[in-house]
Amino acid sequence: MTTIGLIGSGNIGSTVARLAVAAGHDVVLSNSRGPETLQDLVSELGARARAGTPTEAATAGDIVIVTVPLKAYRDVPAAPLAGKVVIDTNNYYPDRDGTIPELEDGSTTTGELLQHHLADAHVVKGFNNIFFRHLASLSRPAGSADRTALPIAGDDEGAKRTVTDFLDSIGYDTVDVGPLAENWRTQRDTPVYVTPYGTFPDPVGTPADAQTVRKAVDEATRG
Repeated sequence: MTTIGLIGSGNIGSTVARLAVAAGHDVVLSNSRGPETLQDLVSELGARARAGTPTEAATAGDIVIVTVPLKAYRDVPAAPLAGKVVIDTNNYYPDRDGTIPELEDGSTTTGELLQHHLADAHVVKGFNNIFFRHLASLSRPAGSADRTALPIAGDDEGAKRTVTDFLDSIGYDTVDVGPLAENWRTQRDTPVYVTPYGTFPDPVGTPADAQTVRKAVDEATRG
């Protein structure tokens, strides 16, 4: 099966790791604090999981998920990610990340920032619009009537197909938003951010099919 490297193992990273292991993938987890801080999670996940440094996770992963605070995106190791598919879960929160002028004026997107840093990788935006508890609970087998969809955006069609297949394996359909320049449609405070899947106080969430997600994506406005 595919090996999933995780650079960042917080709420979204650990949730994706659990879903990936349940689907039969191997995972290599990392964070900024060192592999030793991830041993409880590795023990929970079992034989398909191990911890390493961000460089080790980047090197080992067939698909690598970058799920760190946006302010730390320049710390992601670029060389071992050359040619690889990278899923970018980042959102921009000025209170946490500081002010980023090119995001404030809309001249770029969070996915494009990471793609510029990882010039030789194939970045696909994903997992950035759903609450981690809903991500954990809404996974369904292929063909289920209540299967949920997640939006993705990317500049490389092959990379988006790879991500679509991975999401399918962990229980989700996809809605292709277009290139990374369009990933503003899925950022925080847009109609597709969290709302289609429920509310933060609800740990279970509500399934949202591809039609529902597409409608929310199309309702996004800039400003």
